[in-house]
Amino acid sequence: MIAKNRITVLGSFVADLTFHVPALPAWGETRMGSSFVVGPGGKGSNQAVAAARAGGNVSFITKLGQDSFGEMARELYREEGIDTEFIPTTSHATGAAAIILDEKRGENAIIIVPGACFELTADEVDLASASIAASRVFIAQLELPVPVVEHGLRLAHEHAVTTILNPAPAMLLPETIYALCDYITPNETEAATLTGIEVDSLASAERAADRLLDRGAGNVVITLGANGALLRNRELSAHIPAMNAGPVVETTGAGDAFNGGFATALAEGRGFEEAARFACAVAGLSVTRRGTAPSMPRREEVDALLALTAHR
Repeated sequence: MIAKNRITVLGSFVADLTFHVPALPAWGETRMGSSFVVGPGGKGSNQAVAAARAGGNVSFITKLGQDSFGEMARELYREEGIDTEFIPTTSHATGAAAIILDEKRGENAIIIVPGACFELTADEVDLASASIAASRVFIAQLELPVPVVEHGLRLAHEHAVTTILNPAPAMLLPETIYALCDYITPNETEAATLTGIEVDSLASAERAADRLLDRGAGNVVITLGANGALLRNRELSAHIPAMNAGPVVETTGAGDAFNGGFATALAEGRGFEEAARFACAVAGLSVTRRGTAPSMPRREEVDALLALTAHR
């Protein structure tokens, strides 16, 4: 039986080690930073938290080490009410990400060592097949081995579960994966990597989206940062503006916020455009605060922003 608002997220957890600096250093340069924070991260984990806070009933599939970073993840999921039944453990270390954040521009550079989650196998994903089949939406990213991601998408697709692939970080993908994606959600850089088309305008975003549709994706969302998102399928082409919820503090988790919000809205039965507007509200709120998982807004905040923007 399909559970109301049920979302299964397949993805990574890594601990975020964030360094705040006045400006990003050049190669070979040393800069004094202003602060240092350790917190939960990883695209899959961030999207699971975003979806749960936005109102989704979330199950997360990943792999964790038996160490302090792994315990950080487990504590987070307990607090957020995320189902952890399908999170196996390993004796190897949980992964980490070094994030260097430019305080003035809100931009960042990131290095990820995925660690334990990169050991997740297709057989371990199969253990969650009943949970996946009972979901309305299945979402994955690319911080796991690509064959494992494709296996998860195929499993969800076979159960007629709506699938979302957030193709991040940017990399080339096997052609077989596109037909398994009801929705694919690259940003401008990722869309360019996948299609060879530089995305620097709505027109070029449309061309890149058409190439992804030609490869078999059902629907395309190209997120455009401060310019919102382009939606494209065979019947629709629409631009959803970004939502201004206040001064931008940090953009690190914005894409994850968008994807988690988008998954939640689709799981609630919202249409393509309405789901994208909901996702833009989640992302718009997330960039007004520091951190990745900690920056994800609660449902009441999202609803308030949507109500406010509806009257503008």
